[in-house]
Amino acid sequence: MSMSLSSLTSWVSDFWSMRDARERKLITLCACLIIGTVYYLLLIAPAVTGHARLNHELPALHQQVAQLQSLANQAADLKSKEASPVALLSQDSLAMALSAHGLKAKSLNISEQTAQLAMENVSYTQALALLDTLKQTMRIDVVDAKFTLLDKVDMINASLTLHQSGMP
Repeated sequence: MSMSLSSLTSWVSDFWSMRDARERKLITLCACLIIGTVYYLLLIAPAVTGHARLNHELPALHQQVAQLQSLANQAADLKSKEASPVALLSQDSLAMALSAHGLKAKSLNISEQTAQLAMENVSYTQALALLDTLKQTMRIDVVDAKFTLLDKVDMINASLTLHQSGMP
């Protein structure tokens, strides 16, 4: 390796001694320009573009951090609250929910965690509000539904099969 290094240095010194002053200045200038360009491309340009990108993304990242902190606070609040007890599916609980929405059942059959409910000449909007309330308060899902539109606007006949989920 020392042999190749010494041959390289002798070649460079011979090359340099054969050039006149003007050529040496031009070669030195070109070498400085190449070294400066490589220095800029490898070290300065990535830092400048990265800094600009971070300055552009920083407000969005701050907003995401704030949202995550808010969600974490909400999760901690929810974790500290006890789950509200769910009312069991019964004739009385469904009758109370129906009357709260101004509805009457034509027939209501309950067996274990399943109920069959039939309603005639009821408001579609009120029926949906009832189902939403049952879902939220009693964890009741609609297993089967049959709606028959009537001639009046927003009036239906409904036949529903409901199931209470998440109960022992």
